[in-house]
Amino acid sequence: MIRNLARRMLVAQTLSSLTVSLCLLIDNIMIGRFLGVTAIAAYGLANPVLLVIGAIASMLSAGVQVACSRSIGMGSQEETNSGYSSAIAAAAAVSVVFVTVVLVFRNPLATAMGAGTQGALYEDTRAYLAGFIIGAPASMGALILVPFLQMAGKSGLLIAAVLGMTVGDVALDLLNVLVFDGGMFGMGLASSLSYYIAVVIAAFYFLSKKCEFKFARRLVTRAKIRELLAGGVPTVFNMASTVVLVFAMNRIMLGAGGADAVAAYSVVSTIGNASNCVSTGMGGVSLTLSGIFFNEEDRTSLRELMKVLVKDALFMGAGVCAVLLLAAPLMVKLFIPEAGTAQQLAVLGVRLFAVGIIPCVVTNAYKSAYQGTERVIATEVISVLEGAALPVLCALAFGALLGPRGAWTYFVAGEILTLLGLYLFALKKRGAVREAADPLLLPDSFGVAPEDGLECAVSTVEQVVDASQRAEQFCLDSGADARLARRIGLCVEEMAANTVTHGFVKTPGEHHLWVRLLRKADTWILRFRDDCRAFDPMHYVPTSDEKGIGIRLVTGLADEVRYTYSLSLNNLTIHLKDHNMEEKA
Repeated sequence: MIRNLARRMLVAQTLSSLTVSLCLLIDNIMIGRFLGVTAIAAYGLANPVLLVIGAIASMLSAGVQVACSRSIGMGSQEETNSGYSSAIAAAAAVSVVFVTVVLVFRNPLATAMGAGTQGALYEDTRAYLAGFIIGAPASMGALILVPFLQMAGKSGLLIAAVLGMTVGDVALDLLNVLVFDGGMFGMGLASSLSYYIAVVIAAFYFLSKKCEFKFARRLVTRAKIRELLAGGVPTVFNMASTVVLVFAMNRIMLGAGGADAVAAYSVVSTIGNASNCVSTGMGGVSLTLSGIFFNEEDRTSLRELMKVLVKDALFMGAGVCAVLLLAAPLMVKLFIPEAGTAQQLAVLGVRLFAVGIIPCVVTNAYKSAYQGTERVIATEVISVLEGAALPVLCALAFGALLGPRGAWTYFVAGEILTLLGLYLFALKKRGAVREAADPLLLPDSFGVAPEDGLECAVSTVEQVVDASQRAEQFCLDSGADARLARRIGLCVEEMAANTVTHGFVKTPGEHHLWVRLLRKADTWILRFRDDCRAFDPMHYVPTSDEKGIGIRLVTGLADEVRYTYSLSLNNLTIHLKDHNMEEKA
């Protein structure tokens, strides 16, 4: 189940990340084809300001994934709705501030980015900033809604939204250059409007009655906003490092080769961002699933998750690397059609960038898993090293040794050193790295000891009976009295049978049910997870007295029942108190 879930999410997350990156790639192609090398350089110089906006949105988006993974793991829909409401409110407030600040101060911002105080480069930079910033509310909203679409299992709508954004961006770019002659302001405005298209498409779900997330003003709290921001702090380090890297590399390239080198770096960055969709997708899946499994204290699922993600990271990274190595000249010509220094530098940069994608995808799997498992400092350190410190140092060092072209090793050298450092640190702490999950450095006390837990995969009625008997025997062997053991066995039989006989039949395709039984202090915890259509037993209203007897029986026996539907999975948690243990205590 974990393998299928992770790969399904990975496909959707990667495609959505690719499509978002395609908007920037398309803008750069249009700029290079119709507005020239100076305009590409202006686009590159404006990027750090735009990345700051993206950093705030990414911080909130990551905070949503962390906080809502925690609430899903706890089975609290109210907390998830609070995260949804608070994220929207915070994004709206921040985006309005950014629009105002950039529109008012776009002239000094353009100068600060290295565009000077007059001339074509300065005019193009300030114009692009003005056009792009109009879309800040939509671009922030789009990033924040992505994890909620993932949690709701609406991968199709997510892809439709980003495809709509891409098609809209292409059409608006063409109108700008062929009809309105809007220059760099028009290019920025086209991107802004395309983000609004994506938000409108996503709104069909979020404004419908079927939306699982409910916005309520009372759920917007300072505490929840602080939790979102705290959960997203590691992402700020990552984005801030990217801003520093772009700014520093622009300066290095400007000094080494002037506008041609800056234009080449802009092309490399744009192609690199699009190809790095595999890293972004990997990070999103790793963060969400590791957070859920961590808050469920599910060591087994975390181990399986990392095994799947690292394997897929190597495969996807190698595939993208091969494509870029072969297609680099053709891709660069889309941006810079005339042969010359800028084109040659860009081809070299893209090919060196390609090799660094393989370690980058693996590093992102671990970096996001650190964030999901609440190892925040590790995430921040990796973000700074990978995102800015090592690439800039490598650009300066290899540039000094090999000349200006040596600076293009910034990405591949930085990624290799970061991943190597990650494994060496894990090796030092653990003494050996035998499994994909070992670098997470989970403490030995994490999760439930093998003798305190039971796990069963159920797919047939016969396996339901076996799981029920195993659960009852496990309880007896663990010291529970016969009455409680029978109750737990009965809960397993009723809820698992209900899923197999109804959920499996009524939902097309192959399905899985995973049952976990845990003993924690004086409480027995039953967790059921299946990939059938959504079914909430807590609010099930039977059409007759004969139907729903098993559900009513289980909810009557339980001390607490929680249900959530997320990631296209039903998650049911049942708590039963062991009163004999309470009396002994």
